[in-house]
Amino acid sequence: MKRILVTGGAGFLGSHLCERLLAEGEDVLCLDNFFTGRKDNIVHLMKNDHFEMIRHDIINPIYVEVDQIYNLACPASPVHYQYNPIKTIKTNVMGAINTLGLAKRVKARILQASTSEVYGDPEIHPQNEKYWGRVNPIGIRSCYDEGKRAAECLMMDYHRQNHVDVKIARIFNTYGPRMAVHDGRVVSNFIVQALRGEDITVFGDGSQTRSFCYVDDLIEGLVRLMNSPEGLTGPVNIGNPHEFTILKLAEIIIELTGSRSRIVFQPLPQDDPVQRRPDITLAKERLGWEPHTELLDGLQKTIAYFQTLVKTGA
Repeated sequence: MKRILVTGGAGFLGSHLCERLLAEGEDVLCLDNFFTGRKDNIVHLMKNDHFEMIRHDIINPIYVEVDQIYNLACPASPVHYQYNPIKTIKTNVMGAINTLGLAKRVKARILQASTSEVYGDPEIHPQNEKYWGRVNPIGIRSCYDEGKRAAECLMMDYHRQNHVDVKIARIFNTYGPRMAVHDGRVVSNFIVQALRGEDITVFGDGSQTRSFCYVDDLIEGLVRLMNSPEGLTGPVNIGNPHEFTILKLAEIIIELTGSRSRIVFQPLPQDDPVQRRPDITLAKERLGWEPHTELLDGLQKTIAYFQTLVKTGA
């Protein structure tokens, strides 16, 4: 049994990760300040004797004894990370420093949940790990984009200077149950609008593309990367290489929900990337990982989750 710290453990991804680790018989410490995390995401885990909840903000140091650290703490949707951009970049930078300091002290392996946003609005397609990105350092998204880039820098500097055992995962668009109703991400936005019969808001002309990975596949990739041999520090792209336009996604969700919602178009937000698709060659070769959940299957499970929330007025 390993003792594992999951920062941001009450969030969308964090709660699924905690659940997976407990199912494998691990001892899990879930840390969250509940800025975007929700107690409802983890309440079903509370009865497990190997699960412990710690209410804590990772911008402050944490002192625990653990074998592994998954650093997932950070708001991940534009609505949330732009609400308090200074807090966002502090969470990324100081959170990385504090978790790396912990990993150094207790000799734990640490996995940093980075993001496809480090590629910005990319000039190459699909994006592989050797591409350095095209990011606006002073835009409204830079608190998140540059914060994650700085966190990657810290991971590698601690690895080179202090020999900390690090892993870096670049996570692409992920969806599934436990996404927040108001988190502003495209899948949850479209599903909630469709279920409520509201207009579905598409920014731009809808021709911009994204690749959507179901949460179970994503968690499998993170666990495999964490437990991979020491020589693989990353970064490693974890995402679904199948690409869809935003307009096509809206049409699929309308069909699956049986909604009468209309699609309306609004101006594209600043620095919104035109294309986003991972090259997962490295994950296939080094982790034996690739996603298996088809978009239609994953969307049906996600819609079923949101139907319950919308019915209860959540």
